Amino acid sequence: MQLNRDELLRAYRSMCTIRRFEERVQEEFSKGGIPGFVHLYAGQEASAVGVCTHLTAKDSIASTHRGHGHSIAKGCDVQAMMLELFAKQGGLCGGKGGSMHIADLDQGMLGANGIVGGGPPLVVGAALTAKTLGTSHVAVSFTGDGGSNQGTTFEAMNLAVVLQLPAVFVFENNGYGEYTGASYAVGSRDIAGRARGFGLPAVKVNGEDFFDVHGAAGEAVERARCGGGPSVIEVATCRFYGHHSGDAQLYRGKDEVKRLRDEHDCLKHFRRRVGEAALLETHELDAVDGEVAALIDEAVSAARAAALPDPDTLLTDVYVSY
Repeated sequence: MQLNRDELLRAYRSMCTIRRFEERVQEEFSKGGIPGFVHLYAGQEASAVGVCTHLTAKDSIASTHRGHGHSIAKGCDVQAMMLELFAKQGGLCGGKGGSMHIADLDQGMLGANGIVGGGPPLVVGAALTAKTLGTSHVAVSFTGDGGSNQGTTFEAMNLAVVLQLPAVFVFENNGYGEYTGASYAVGSRDIAGRARGFGLPAVKVNGEDFFDVHGAAGEAVERARCGGGPSVIEVATCRFYGHHSGDAQLYRGKDEVKRLRDEHDCLKHFRRRVGEAALLETHELDAVDGEVAALIDEAVSAARAAALPDPDTLLTDVYVSY
């Protein structure tokens, strides 16, 4: 599935935006400017972008507590996201959801979710809606290796198979469910293989390689759109920060993160691949880096200056009448 130059640049811009957003969030959180907890996605950018490149605003995704990357890849506004994290007016959720509950239904982003394994059941509902209404829309859940062990996830996959729903279950295996190694906590040590037991086609891809993720996601999304039912993609990826910002990461090996950054950075891999294939020039990628840096600077400045939510809005959006 060959991408043209504009598509490659858009993919790189999206991955670069996620990386710079997360690095800046880490910096601002460390200064005390962002309340609550943040769970950073840096290192996993090729997964979110490789999948979401195939989706439209009418398609749905559900995320995890580590949801900034999925939001950006799905098309959520970066400035409104930063306002949300700073708990300010104009945030995607009015400044009241914060990092773990960021959502944008207009972009098909059903929300980050503090409930481990909470996304797959939501995606089954969205996929059932699409099938019932006869649309060609697809629903995708992003779940970590920890969430892959949850009963909610198993039930969601089973029901998606029974009803032959247009759903794709993406498992981002970054090696750790909070602080516990996946090699210990996933009994089969093979998330994709276990998923096949539910009757789904399932593949494992290299999350360091955008093109590997993109190719597998293209097949899965097309299968779902054409009525072929659900499928699973296990993305072997890595996270550069801890479970949450401030995590001392005492459970990780000596120099593990440095090795991951040096040898398994999906942005470096992308730049190398497109350069060797003469698909993009270095100066084009560098220009994107500069534009993204300016965008993030602007988003942070606006978030710092923005007003807090009006107290009168405290109880709005708590209950919705349908």
